[in-house]
Amino acid sequence: MLVRTAPEALTQRPIPFLRSAWPWRSLAYLLAAVVPGVPVMGVVAGVAVTASPAVAVAGVAVVALLTPVVARYERWRLRLVDDVPLPVTPGGLRREAALGGVTVLLLWWLDVVMALFAAVGLVLLILTPVVQPTVSVPVGLAASGLGVLLVPVAAYTLTAWAGARGAMTRAILAPQAAELSEVLRSRARLVDAFETERRRIERDLHDGAQQRLVALTMSLGIARLDLPDDTPAGRLVARAHDEAKQALAELRALIRGVHSQVLTDRGLPAAVRDVAGRSPVPVEVELALEERLPPAVEVTAYYVVTEALTNVARHSGASAARVTGGAEGGTLLVEIRDDGRGGADPGRGSGLTGLADRLAVVGGRLSVSSPAGGPTLVRVEIPCA
Repeated sequence: MLVRTAPEALTQRPIPFLRSAWPWRSLAYLLAAVVPGVPVMGVVAGVAVTASPAVAVAGVAVVALLTPVVARYERWRLRLVDDVPLPVTPGGLRREAALGGVTVLLLWWLDVVMALFAAVGLVLLILTPVVQPTVSVPVGLAASGLGVLLVPVAAYTLTAWAGARGAMTRAILAPQAAELSEVLRSRARLVDAFETERRRIERDLHDGAQQRLVALTMSLGIARLDLPDDTPAGRLVARAHDEAKQALAELRALIRGVHSQVLTDRGLPAAVRDVAGRSPVPVEVELALEERLPPAVEVTAYYVVTEALTNVARHSGASAARVTGGAEGGTLLVEIRDDGRGGADPGRGSGLTGLADRLAVVGGRLSVSSPAGGPTLVRVEIPCA
């Protein structure tokens, strides 16, 4: 298992955890908190020595100016206990300022105290016979033995505290809602990139391979006219001509599956009718749209309808299906009904989970009603804004 954060390291088995670098990384993370504390300790020392209000004011001003630097340092230090990259989120400067202020005022000395208590204190306990030579030998050896036994406890304590501090830093710099928004935006970008690639593949197939097959089919057709059908050469050319026509038909079907040119040229209703016309199950289409919808909405709706009709043909045992819908209140509503056996369940690989994920990218929603014995109703809602 790939471990990327200190809390994940704590879930490992004891021996692999203790042999890993995570306890040492956690200790380094906590000791590195001394750096933000240096300006604060300098201000406190200056005020204690001079007892001057001016020195106190100047020190506070210096610490305030260093707060953004401290925040950047905290972002860098986080990598010791959290290898997951931080996303770029709105309000980043305000969040960094808040993190820098909390670190300077409170968190740095807590980290240092925890490191000193768990690590330095443990080392001193193990070295009791050396640092306290006046202690009797049995007591010193007992203290050293106790210190050795407490090493795993210290490792878990340091890693737990460092993991909690890292999680706190991540929560301030990139709240969960912001990370979720970034994930959704990233998924939308991936879908857009995928759709662009689909269009490129469709264009290359249409302008390249399809044109070559058309030329080959025409050449074989002309050769077939010049050769008698009852000769070996004539039979071979006829077979090659038929296979070329079949390959051309399959390529055209593949191109339509990669990207619907009908969707691009004529819109969603015409594209759905085109899919319905090629379905082995009779499909009635009633889509009332007065104007073209945004491309992302049309592509998503077309994809969902196509996959739903494919599921109808493969799994439902239906004798007929119907696609209805329209735009209401800025939302595209599409329903796919069939009179099949029902029992559609996303958990059994019916493809419904994939449809819901695709809809989620554009803020859409999928609902399914499919009792045993049928009928099945798939309802799709996609915001058009």
